[in-house]
Amino acid sequence: MKEQSTSEQKRLGRTGLVILLAALSAFPALSTDLYLPALPKMTAYFGVPEYQTNLTLILFFIFYAVALLLWGPLSDRFGRRPVALVGLAFYAAAGALCGSSRSIYQLMAFRVFQAIGAAAASTVATAIVKDSYQGRRREVTLAVVQSMTVLAPLLAPILGGLILRFTSWRGVFVAQGTWGLLLFGGALLFQETLQERLVGNPLASLKRLGVVLKNKDFVLLLATFSLVGMAGMAFISSSSYVYEVTFGLSSQTYSYFFALFGAGIAAGAPTYLLLSRWLERRTILTGCFITCAISGVLVLFVGHLGPWHFILTYLPTAVSLACIRPPSTYLMLGQHEADAGSVSGIILATSMVLGSVATAVVSLQVWNRVEFIGALIVGLALVSLALWLGLCRPRELSRRAPEG
Repeated sequence: MKEQSTSEQKRLGRTGLVILLAALSAFPALSTDLYLPALPKMTAYFGVPEYQTNLTLILFFIFYAVALLLWGPLSDRFGRRPVALVGLAFYAAAGALCGSSRSIYQLMAFRVFQAIGAAAASTVATAIVKDSYQGRRREVTLAVVQSMTVLAPLLAPILGGLILRFTSWRGVFVAQGTWGLLLFGGALLFQETLQERLVGNPLASLKRLGVVLKNKDFVLLLATFSLVGMAGMAFISSSSYVYEVTFGLSSQTYSYFFALFGAGIAAGAPTYLLLSRWLERRTILTGCFITCAISGVLVLFVGHLGPWHFILTYLPTAVSLACIRPPSTYLMLGQHEADAGSVSGIILATSMVLGSVATAVVSLQVWNRVEFIGALIVGLALVSLALWLGLCRPRELSRRAPEG
């Protein structure tokens, strides 16, 4: 069967569509990583405890997750383009409001609005890939989009550090709002890809979430891949405090170390595409879980020795988590061919909810940050590995990735 885009993008073109998908998928990273270097300064500016500043991250994750569950089914009902336009407009306005916040509580509220807008962009991006590509081409496109998306965590902290050299933390949120406006223009050029829309009461579309969650194989896959993903969010949310507070580095220097983390993420998707030429998907994923566990042990016992020790022992986890994403998303999307929006929303929402849990736990400072991250990686990787080997047995999991 010929595998290609199911809808021509006369204004964007094929390359333009992939770029737009990558940009839409980058919203979670840009909404968090860009202002990570500013977190310690914001804590000092508002004169609040660290956990209150981190609530601007946690609330974003929680409401982002809830909004994903709403936007996904609605995009199956009304189409990808209208949902993207509404979300991007909301995000741009919220960025400006965040930049004008006069208290930490105002900032928390405006971050909630920002999360709602970002969720529309993210869930639509994954659904468009599902609409437009099939088989091996879909999996490759997911990997290509991810490879481009990782430029966000690679560059965002550096850009955030540069912004802080010329302005305050407020300028970071203004930059986010500007990014939303630029993507709004790109979405105007996008042509709808949804071929068959859900009909009836729009609120009834939300019932498709329940239909998806009744699929046992999907739920097991979701738990397996979402749990190990918590290790990434634990690092992201605490990295600025580790480097700026624990290791005493400047925000700009921290951004360079975070860029190394981004480089590790960037290597994940190409690594998967390379390995998938010779190895079965199941074998690759098993190896990634094992690599994460080994990396966690190294972080636990070596990472506290210094900034280089920390990032170098964590990098195998970063590469593995990124390597997991294309095949895991492919497998989960394949469980429900007719509910791409709902599936996409559930996948991203679960990731964000569990990520917010990891962020909250790390913020409590019940243990040394570095050692806690290491222990968390080991535990989560072993649980995910056990689920993967013992519970997840859809027939397709043992097959090699289909040839393009």
